This record gives sequence, C-alpha cells and structure tokens, in this order.
Amino acid sequence: MEMQFSLEGLCCPVCAAKIESGIRKLDGVENAVIDFNAQKLILETAGGDASGDDHAREIIARADSIVKQHEPDIIMTRIDTAVAGSPSPAIKTAPDRGKIFDYVRFGLGAILFIIALVFQFTGPIELGLFLAAYLLIGGEVLLRAAKNISRGQVFDENFLMSLATIGAFAIGEYPEGVAVMLFYQIGEAFQDHAVNRSRSSITALMDIRPDYVNLKRGELIVKADPGEAKAGDIMVVKPGERVPLDGIVLEGRSALDTSALTGESLPRDVEAGSAVLSGSINTSGLLVIEVTKIFGESTVSKILNLVQNAGSKKAPVENFITKFARYYTPAVVVMALILAFVPPLLIPGAIFSEWINRALVFLVVSCPCALVISIPLSFFGGIGGASRQGILIKGGNYLDALNNVDTVVFDKTGTLTRGVFTVTQFVPAENYTPEDLLFYAAHAESNSSHPIALSIQRAYGKSVDAQRISGLEEIAGRGIRVLVDGKKILAGNSRLLDAEKIPYPAANPDVDGTIVHLAIEGVYAGCLIISDELKKDSRETIRTLKGRGVKNTVMLTGDTKAAGERIARELEVDRVYTELLPHQKVEQLEILENEKKSAGKLVFVGDGINDAPVLARSDIGIAMGGLGSDAAIEAADMVIMTDEPSKLITAMDIAKRTRSIVNQNIVFALGVKGVILVLGALGIATMWAAVFGDVGVAVIAICNATRALKVKK
Repeated sequence: MEMQFSLEGLCCPVCAAKIESGIRKLDGVENAVIDFNAQKLILETAGGDASGDDHAREIIARADSIVKQHEPDIIMTRIDTAVAGSPSPAIKTAPDRGKIFDYVRFGLGAILFIIALVFQFTGPIELGLFLAAYLLIGGEVLLRAAKNISRGQVFDENFLMSLATIGAFAIGEYPEGVAVMLFYQIGEAFQDHAVNRSRSSITALMDIRPDYVNLKRGELIVKADPGEAKAGDIMVVKPGERVPLDGIVLEGRSALDTSALTGESLPRDVEAGSAVLSGSINTSGLLVIEVTKIFGESTVSKILNLVQNAGSKKAPVENFITKFARYYTPAVVVMALILAFVPPLLIPGAIFSEWINRALVFLVVSCPCALVISIPLSFFGGIGGASRQGILIKGGNYLDALNNVDTVVFDKTGTLTRGVFTVTQFVPAENYTPEDLLFYAAHAESNSSHPIALSIQRAYGKSVDAQRISGLEEIAGRGIRVLVDGKKILAGNSRLLDAEKIPYPAANPDVDGTIVHLAIEGVYAGCLIISDELKKDSRETIRTLKGRGVKNTVMLTGDTKAAGERIARELEVDRVYTELLPHQKVEQLEILENEKKSAGKLVFVGDGINDAPVLARSDIGIAMGGLGSDAAIEAADMVIMTDEPSKLITAMDIAKRTRSIVNQNIVFALGVKGVILVLGALGIATMWAAVFGDVGVAVIAICNATRALKVKK
C-alpha cells in the first residue's frame, strides 16, 4: 500500500536524506522516498490499507518520530490520494524566517557587530560586544546544533557552523567568528528564497487544477467542487473559464486553449459532439458539456499526479550525491581534526591557533548542500519544463536515461502514421479520369459510416446530391450496388467484380492499402487505393535520431508486409517487422534488447492498449497521442500529449540540457570547495572564502539549476 505525506517545513536536504534512510529501515516498510522539492514523503508498506490497522498506525507514528528527530519543526500530514477528486496539496514553502522578532534580533546583532568593528574596543568590552552580536545572530543555529547533538545527529550544517565559529572565538578571532555566522545566516536566507522560488515556478507550470465546476441542476447552475461531479452530470463552461472535467460537448461552439496540456499555442475548435479535456481554457463561446469522467480519472488529475510524483523516481546521479554527502561531511570533520592537531605536534615552531584556524576553514566549507539541493532541483526543473511542452516524464531517472539511447522502436499506426485512412492513389482505366472515380465512389459511399467510405467522402470534399442516387444496395463483405444519374455503379472489392463477372486487371501484390474497385454500366472504370498517411514530422524525427547517434531505428506493426515496408522505406528506418500480434511485439522487443551491443537504452514509442505490454517491457516506454489509452499511460514512463513523434527529440534535448546543468553544478561546487580546502590547509584561504564556498556556492548552484525550467520551443 502506498501512502503520501506532506512534510511542511522541510528545508534541509541532508536531513531529508537521513529521514528517508531511517524510515526505510522500519519493519513493515518496503520503500520510502522523500521528494525534497515537493516536500513530500512517499511511503510503501506491506499489506492493505496503510492506516486501517494498529501495525500500520505504528509505522506512521514511528516515521513521524524519525522526522521529528531530525527536523522537529516539520509538520507531517497525510495526503488522501485514495479519494477520487482529492487534490494534492500545493507545494509549500519553508516556515518564514522573516518574522518581526527575528528581524529585530538579527538587525540588532548586525548593529552591535558593526559598532565593535568601527570603534575597535579592547578587553572585556570588545569580547562582550562581539559575543552579544554572535548570540543574537547565531543563537538559533547554536540551539539547533545542541538539540541535534542530544538526539545523536552530530554531522550537520548547524554543528559545523557552531564548531567553526566557537573555535574562532576560542583562538581570539572574534570578528571572524561573528562574520561567519552573519554571512552564513544571510546565505541561508538567500538559499531558502531561491529554492522556494524555484518550487513556486515549477508548481505554477502545472497550475491547471480547476477550482470549481458549474453543474446544471434543472434550471439552476450550481457552483461545486470538481470532486463532487459524477459521470453523466451536465456542466456549463463560460468563456474564460477552465474546463474542469473531461466530457462531450452537448451545446455550443468555441475554441479551446490546450497549451497547458499539449504545449501547443493554436486553439482547438469544438462543437456539439466534440470531446473536451479538463485543463483546457474556453476562449470564446458558452459550452454545455456532459461529464464523462470523475475528477480522479480526468486528464487534469492524471497530469498533476504524474508531475507531482515525478520526484520520487530519482536519477542515478541523485542517489550517488545523497550517498556521497553521507560520507563526505564526516570525512571532512576527521580531516579538520587531523589538520588542527597533527601538524603542530610534528612541525617545529608550529602554532596551534594558526592550524586550528585552518581546520575551521575546512569545517565551514564542508557542507554539501550546494549539491544535495541543486541536483534534484535541476531534474525537477527539467521535468517541469518538459511538461510545458506537452511531455510528461514520470521521474528524473527516465529523463536522465534519454541521454544514453541506443535503439528506438516505433509502433506504426497512430505513432509514425496518423491512423486516419486517406485516399492516396487513383488508378483509372482507359477513358476515365481520377475525378470520375472520386465522383462516383463518393456518391456510392455517401450513406456509409465505414472508415474507408468516410475517407472517400473527405477526399471528395463536396456535398453529395442525394436526388442523383437511387437503388442503393449494400452487399455484405463485397461492396455497394447503386444508381447514380441512372448509371449502374459497383463499388467494392475484387469479390464483388468476380460475382458480377466484370474483368479487371490483376492487382499489384506490392500495393500498400485497401483497393476499392469501380465499375460503371458493367465496364471496369479503375480503382482507388486507401492508405494510412505519415505524420508530417515522422521522417525528420527518424533523420534527427540517426544524427544524434541512435544506432538502431526499428518499426513494429501489425499491418501487412506491403504497408509496413512502404512506410519503412519512406522513413528510412533501419528495420521493420510486420504482421505482429501484441505478444509478438514483446518477443521482438526482447530479441532487439539481446542484440544491443552497447549499454545504451532501448526506447519504445507507441499508442493504444495493444502497446501497453511493449511499453512496460522497454527501458523507456513512451505513450504517444495524449491520454487516449489509460493502459498505455499506466505502463509508460513518459507521455507525449500531442501526436508529434518529434517531441521525442524535444525530450532528448531537455534531458541533455538538464544533465549539462547537473554536471556544471557538480564541477563548480566540488571545484570551488576543493580549491578552498587546499588553500585553507595551506593557510591562504580565510573564513570569508570558506563562507562563500558554503552558502555562496549553494546559492549560485541553485540559481543555475532553475535554468532547467526554461525550455525553448
């Protein structure tokens, strides 16, 4: 059973990692993940309803105890995801440090510090002023460090800053001790502001949850919570309002802005009979809509759930940094102790206070927050930026995996092709023109709702005069016999012509598509070929993938060999496998997986319920075409809301940019800290440089991470 908890007030990434590790060790807990950016705990336990028995309640209580042990101010509350329509809470910022009392206390401490520096007092007055300033500015840090030590939590930033600044006072460096605490607190405030601003920016990207629904109750319009609506209810959406639930338009015409769902700016026209998705914005006319899905099953709910839970699936580099931070800080503390006490004992004339000062520089610069915060934030931003483009990615691990793609396997129909039948070729007999064939075929098929008949009617593009048609007779499994302008017309397959004993040319075995033969007054007039057509960006997508170093492009289809191979030739894919049933697609995918010569990932792009098994089996499964198939979306690791294969390239670009930002932060943070550690050990770097190496680097890395949000179209 999965539970989710909001961790309001979570502001320490190192503590978050410790809480996550502690909860995972509890009996009955199968997995625990803390999404620091979303301030959320996702807890998986064995058994049924995780809150319905004593053992489960005990797990929750012990988890809360672990949270309080590391961060006493955190408020842990259950998110009820089981209730249909229950919204996930908005991401909350850490408690405000800028309360009036804190401002006064901090300001007074800063004033005392400046007075002590400017007037340069000596003796007890100097110590008293600096000590008062130190306690006013850093008292809360000292208090938190003491509380954490009493709970056995020693190696955190509060302890490091307390030890470093108390050490500065011990060796008589009063100004440096106060200055380190002052700039540490200022840096922490900037750091919190940067993180909270990033969280707010990402949350704003997905601000598509409707606040209310206008339900029609008889002659009245009642404003209600979207979670209260049921399938079959009638809702009214006024111009400027967001469509709250999925449904079918009963009355009205309008244009819908679907950019929040698909990333596309062009509005979509809807009228009676059109399907509409929740999260769209009604830009013009009044719409009366029948609800088809409750809020918990609606498009907007699924999108919010995908994005909000994406942080729980961490990229390998995120897991590495979490483990790295666990050992890095204690290692630096040990090195600082060695630096403080070993050289003075071994080097003749060495002064203890000088080496202790160098060790304090080590302590100040050692906090790994720059990495622990900025790297998850980079992936969080990349996922948020992708959602802006209509690409929903279920976790940082899948986003990062797109940087190492070896093989891309596509389904054909609905993925590379439009999945809509089109008249692609006319083959007229002597004395007839393509226009003749289309005219008679359109009139013969005018009363049929078959997809092939509809494609002929679309190709004709004109209204059919019903008065010119008579004697319509549908012949099951063969075609249609009809009189058009008094002429006997036959439209259908070869079996119809055989039954009427009308000679016709032998069909080309390589013809791709369905053939509709026509005969006029007992004489063969020619045929139309009906085929699926390529999406406009399919060819460019394949070409770009090859240019990006993808070694193998493959197409799998249940269509005929002729149809599949024609599309494969047009697209220039490396391999094509045709006439496959769903289970055969899985088998073929496993063969392709075994054939891979590199450690790269295998990506499958498909749509529809038939593709769900293949989506689940691939390294990265991508569901194409929005939220058409619930099974495909459930099985997929990514969802492309539009019907554009080229969005795969966009996703790969976002993945590349996100990894680049992550690498920049790793190199920058470790590089600056490494230089300051070396210079500190040599006695060159001061406490001021150490403060920059801690909070300054963290703020810069966080600001750099927010660039992942900005995705160019």
